[in-house]
Amino acid sequence: MTLRPEIPVLRFDSIDSTNEEALRQLAAEADLPLWIVARTQTKGRGRAGRSWQSPEGNVYATLVLKTAVSAATATQLSFVAGLAAHDAAAAHLSPNDASRLRLKWPNDLMLGRAKLAGNLLESISLAHNRGLAVVLGVGMNVAAPPDDTGREVASLGLAPSSADAVFASLARAFDIWLARWNEGRGFPAIREAWLSRALALNETISVNLNSSIIRGRFCGVDDTGALKLTTEAGVVMTVTAGDIYPDALR
Repeated sequence: MTLRPEIPVLRFDSIDSTNEEALRQLAAEADLPLWIVARTQTKGRGRAGRSWQSPEGNVYATLVLKTAVSAATATQLSFVAGLAAHDAAAAHLSPNDASRLRLKWPNDLMLGRAKLAGNLLESISLAHNRGLAVVLGVGMNVAAPPDDTGREVASLGLAPSSADAVFASLARAFDIWLARWNEGRGFPAIREAWLSRALALNETISVNLNSSIIRGRFCGVDDTGALKLTTEAGVVMTVTAGDIYPDALR
């Protein structure tokens, strides 16, 4: 699966959510693949039902595509999105700042201790047995991080007018990493690339699982993208959803 250079881009000054617009486009049986980009969102969405603050001057983009893989395999595309966001951000940072970029499981891009970007993946079975569609939303702070997030956040520190250039870098990076993913056949290489950029790999982390905290060593991800954790008791467990807190960031 690769993206054509002439892939359509739907642009909005303001919209409720680029992912919501993606769902509307799917309901209308729009041609795929398709990018949806907005300057602002009024109801931006993040993982686990959280809101994503969306002031003007940042990147809010959603890629909609068809795939022949199962919904379980399609979750690998969250790692593709993370790698694309990493490379897009690195292209607009100094070498010193780019070296501070890390991918935080499951879907965040960090600049040092602070969140710079995130992605949200949704998969939808298409009507009339037309296969599976994947909606990949990416938000990246370009000009300034949002206020009142309750966590450390960062931006690329660029002018608001730079958002279009950063999106162009993101689209190019997606094209590269999607080709490498190759409908899941290339996931071992994707996983290796993601882990080489991962925050706290082989370090002690705490995982919040439904208000229960488990500590252990982050030792990798499996074929579905689940986090592999070696607990303090020496048991290797997999985590499919949850928030991680590396000791290095505490």
